[in-house]
Amino acid sequence: MVLQRISDRERRYVMEVLDSQFRTSSGGIMTKRLEEEFAKRFHTKYAISFINGTATMHAALAAAGVGLGDEVIVPPLTMASTSFAVIHCGATPVFADIDPDTWTVDPASVEERISPRTKAIIPVALYGLLPDLDPLMDLAGEHGLFVLEDDAQCFLGYYRGRMGGSIGHAASFSFQSSKHLTSGEGGMVTTSDPDLATRIRRVSSLGYAAVEGGAGRGKITKETIQDPNYERHVCIGWNYRMPELCAAVALGQVERIEELVGMRQKVARLYDEVMEECDWLVPQSVPGDRIHSYWSYVARIDGTSVSWHDFRRKFVELGGDGIYAAWKLTYLEPAFRDRLLSPHQRQNYSKGLCRNAEAVQPRLLQFKTNYLDLEQAAQIMDALSRTIRDLGG
Repeated sequence: MVLQRISDRERRYVMEVLDSQFRTSSGGIMTKRLEEEFAKRFHTKYAISFINGTATMHAALAAAGVGLGDEVIVPPLTMASTSFAVIHCGATPVFADIDPDTWTVDPASVEERISPRTKAIIPVALYGLLPDLDPLMDLAGEHGLFVLEDDAQCFLGYYRGRMGGSIGHAASFSFQSSKHLTSGEGGMVTTSDPDLATRIRRVSSLGYAAVEGGAGRGKITKETIQDPNYERHVCIGWNYRMPELCAAVALGQVERIEELVGMRQKVARLYDEVMEECDWLVPQSVPGDRIHSYWSYVARIDGTSVSWHDFRRKFVELGGDGIYAAWKLTYLEPAFRDRLLSPHQRQNYSKGLCRNAEAVQPRLLQFKTNYLDLEQAAQIMDALSRTIRDLGG
């Protein structure tokens, strides 16, 4: 089976946009269709499109009132964009440790990190696995906190029968090129709160008065907008809107979401079969109450003298497609490490801050799942199996 990453459907939608000549009267057609379809697929009332999956988080936090002097609790094992979005709001990232088996943020550690300054929590669906969200939502309710799901790596993931993107107060998705669905770049925020949706859209659209939270834009007459006394900007905002060409591609991808995500899940099952041969590679634990969407398939080297670099070297030598490492923990990146990024910062961004994350990160092998051909995936599995046998552990 060979899957098309970009199909005729996406090409047809792009041509519809080009044929419109980008006339103002025709603008926003694909964006509106994309947002309506995304909201429907993800069981939320509203979906707001963005230029990328970092702008999404910045806008959602800003719309929730996160600002100077506030704290936002984040996990350290993920892309630094999660923490950058906090800093973009003038707030301070506070790092909570991870569960040693699922590698997603640990609710007990989050509870320990809550302070009077805490305004929000960003739980990340790591590698396509949703974190333990109900305890986090309970903490949020108890302390009056905003919960923003970072689901950039998780399309069609489920937690206790509910789809990722519909559980927190809002959720952020990415259409960056490596993701399950892509338009090259782009992002989406989902929420079912109409007031929050309107604020998010205004933050993303230069604070324009003439927007509303739903898929459509607020209606405004030419008589109003051409009036010299018309007041356009009701708040400070950014220009984070998704271009129509990206929306056209993203719409086609969303309409094909089951096959695009399903292919990665099939590849993950092939990895599962190979991992059964080995007792020193431990895959990410998937609790029974969750469905993993497998943006990537990740295993931890455990109980062996085989090093991360030795494993990758042998895998490539035997025909493997390379292995990505887990991101360096955000607070150990040069931009953060041993620096005071805020006068309100109460954590020392240095080793020892999140011990579980520090123990796990250097041992994670991140395998690709974005194979469009199961025969090619089978060849990769053969290389992986031979690597395991040759290294022995």
